[in-house]
Amino acid sequence: MAVIVSSPSPSPSPLPISRPITCPNPPYSRRCQLRPITASHVCTPHDINKSSLVIAETEAEDELWAASCLRVRSFHNFHDSSFSIQDHKKYLAEREFEAVKERISGKRTGFRRVSCINATLPSSQLSDYDDLCTECKYTNNGEDRVVVGTLDLNQCLRLPDEITGKKPEGIGADFLRAYLSNVCVAKELHRQGLGYELIAKSKLVAQEWGITDLYVHVAVVNEPAKKLYMKSGFIFEDDEPAWQARFLDRPRRLLLWFGLPVTHDL
Repeated sequence: MAVIVSSPSPSPSPLPISRPITCPNPPYSRRCQLRPITASHVCTPHDINKSSLVIAETEAEDELWAASCLRVRSFHNFHDSSFSIQDHKKYLAEREFEAVKERISGKRTGFRRVSCINATLPSSQLSDYDDLCTECKYTNNGEDRVVVGTLDLNQCLRLPDEITGKKPEGIGADFLRAYLSNVCVAKELHRQGLGYELIAKSKLVAQEWGITDLYVHVAVVNEPAKKLYMKSGFIFEDDEPAWQARFLDRPRRLLLWFGLPVTHDL
């Protein structure tokens, strides 16, 4: 939405799957940069116990914070030699945390409803990944869990700096469409199918909202993310003008569409 597999998922290296939407013009520095997905980001898969996997919506602040931290480590490439890198990571996580809370609470203009959907596992199952557990852990009913995948489902008119979907048509139809964004899975757990399961859950939630048309943006060069979305049923609808990509200093994006059956009216 990703994946970067900001729009990023599970094939060679799916994540980040979709672009973050924390702010339209994030400040850049030498300490970090938006992470491009390359083969070097693929880790040796660690088989997980799916029986302990939970994929669900959340508004709990400690879990939203863990999801924000996962987004920062997925969407940014940090240089370990940089000064005060931990402070900078915390700053970025705080920005994302406040932004997602604002969207979920309905305070962001143009967004009718936003849901943060996370995939979580017990920290005991991830003992080999100290960094992931330290950065993305939270406590639920006395159990330490780790956010290993996350995305936002946005019922909105449009996403900032992105082309807008064309379906459905007609007066008052704008809020019958939704967009996926901030799609990412921890690099340690790529190729486990987590991206597919997150998207499947987002489709169910969108149906409950009465959404008929689901969209996601993906960079033209992001083959793993495109494979993820197309295997999940998305098809091409439109592409970003080259001038807009140059203006925003990023790879050109595609807009992919998926049609949902209507279950009930809004």
